Amino acid sequence: MASQNASVDEQIQLVQVDPVRRNISLALTQIFMWPFIYLIFLMLLIFSKKEAFRTETRYILFGHSLLVDLIALCLADFVVLLSYNLVLIPLYFCIPICILMDVLTASAPLTITAMCVERYVAICMPLRHHAISTSRRAIMVILIIWILSSINPFVDMFILVSTASHEYLSQLTHCHYEIMIPEKINFFARSLLNIVGLVVIFIIEVFCYVMIYLAARAASGDNKKSASKGQRTISLHIIQLFLCTAELMCPYIENVVMQYDIQSYLTVRFINFLAFSITSRAVSPLVYGFTDEKFYTAMAYYFRCKNNTISSDTIKQS
Repeated sequence: MASQNASVDEQIQLVQVDPVRRNISLALTQIFMWPFIYLIFLMLLIFSKKEAFRTETRYILFGHSLLVDLIALCLADFVVLLSYNLVLIPLYFCIPICILMDVLTASAPLTITAMCVERYVAICMPLRHHAISTSRRAIMVILIIWILSSINPFVDMFILVSTASHEYLSQLTHCHYEIMIPEKINFFARSLLNIVGLVVIFIIEVFCYVMIYLAARAASGDNKKSASKGQRTISLHIIQLFLCTAELMCPYIENVVMQYDIQSYLTVRFINFLAFSITSRAVSPLVYGFTDEKFYTAMAYYFRCKNNTISSDTIKQS
């Protein structure tokens, strides 16, 4: 446990290295993050207003993806504000935050996989699609996603509470997931489980892509167009999976860099946060919000009506 205490102390000191750099990083994070938070919030608002989106499986999964992304971005911004403003809180208050952040991070690739499977069923089993893809089953899938995503962090919490001293649990710290992993063997086991899980997810997505590709080649007319769209959608989902994989692997890469140079670690951590933690959350709205015809039409209608309302109010005031 002594090595873990040293690691936590080192992490606490990292954000105090350069105040100017810290303030610039904080400003850039806010500028980069809040447009995505605003966009995802608007898309969730549009999703909630249209009943058709709340009854179709793929849109239910998409709505879940938006909700997860929004909570994850807001929570990440909260932690960033605490860290960069040098606010320390008791470790036992950090534990629920770390658990929720890890659950949200793990649920992203699982939701993407569920959306890929739904497209596979819709294109390769069109006659059974309505029987298989129901709103009730979509809710069950979302529940399973949350259960699977919660296994790792709750196991880590159980190990931490069972092995850590009262002094360790009551210390003041910044919130980062390393405080949940008391020993290196746990860190290694967690890495192995993440890799196995991502390999399984990747195999499922490749299978769906290949099957939809074969269906697109064999189809004709409207079926061929639908299959081609499904193929493009899964291609984008694979890109999302890559970003999610990178986000999950970033802490392990950063841990290696930190052993050699703290300044390099700070740079790598900040770039990883912007490039993967935030960008991976922004890809989902771009994939469905701007490539799905129904949702794009709903967005265009919403913004058009909103602009018309603003214009009419301006005319009345003048």
